[in-house]
Amino acid sequence: MYTVKEIYAYIDTFAPFDRALSFDNVGLLVGDGEQPVQRAMLALDITPEVVEEAASWGAQLIISHHPVIFQPLRALPAGSAVYRLARHGMSAICAHTSLDFAPEYGVNTELARVLGLKNGRWILPCEQVMEAYLGELPQPFSARELAEKVKGDLQCEQVRYVDGGRPIRYAAVCSGAGADCLSRAAEAGADALITGESKHHLLLLARETGITLIEAGHFSTEAVVLPMLQKKLSEAFPDLTLQCASTSREPSHFV
Repeated sequence: MYTVKEIYAYIDTFAPFDRALSFDNVGLLVGDGEQPVQRAMLALDITPEVVEEAASWGAQLIISHHPVIFQPLRALPAGSAVYRLARHGMSAICAHTSLDFAPEYGVNTELARVLGLKNGRWILPCEQVMEAYLGELPQPFSARELAEKVKGDLQCEQVRYVDGGRPIRYAAVCSGAGADCLSRAAEAGADALITGESKHHLLLLARETGITLIEAGHFSTEAVVLPMLQKKLSEAFPDLTLQCASTSREPSHFV
């Protein structure tokens, strides 16, 4: 039987926890490294619903992208995810920006793969990592065509975009709240930036500077990493039972 610390150590080989950005909180955030693990659940976020699903399934560990503890805790309400983890004796490993910017197997490389980008390279240094991934599309796209492709590839309910006004051959991806990369991505040669969410002034900047900006949703641009993570962990730990949480889903509704 495997232990939490063995699974932690394996994730650390391809998404080193010490390379997370300085604002982040990653690693074994709840539980005991010596805890035996037969079943582990994967989720983008550890919500109370995810914890209860994992407990009902018999999991000893949840592996998530977003940290279940991000800000210092000032209270621990009975219904909170952290309280429920402790109550069920369940551990939590969280790999956030360490997984976003993992050189080969991470959120942005998987996002690029799902979107069919080729000949990719990391761009935009930030602290000790590269923040965005730039690749070549199989053919030139208009902004609308690329937005439709992104919507289909990521199975989003909706996509918002700003048309940069020129054919797109090179696209950069920066998952989640990555729109701040816009100007630097354009300087690095991107005709478009595909991200999860953007502030209004960056939408205006995209229009003014002639770079297409595509917003596909924070959840949709990051959830792509879960099947890849499940595959890698299954190969490394063949006797470990893994499952992606069905309650880990887009929190918003669209009308």
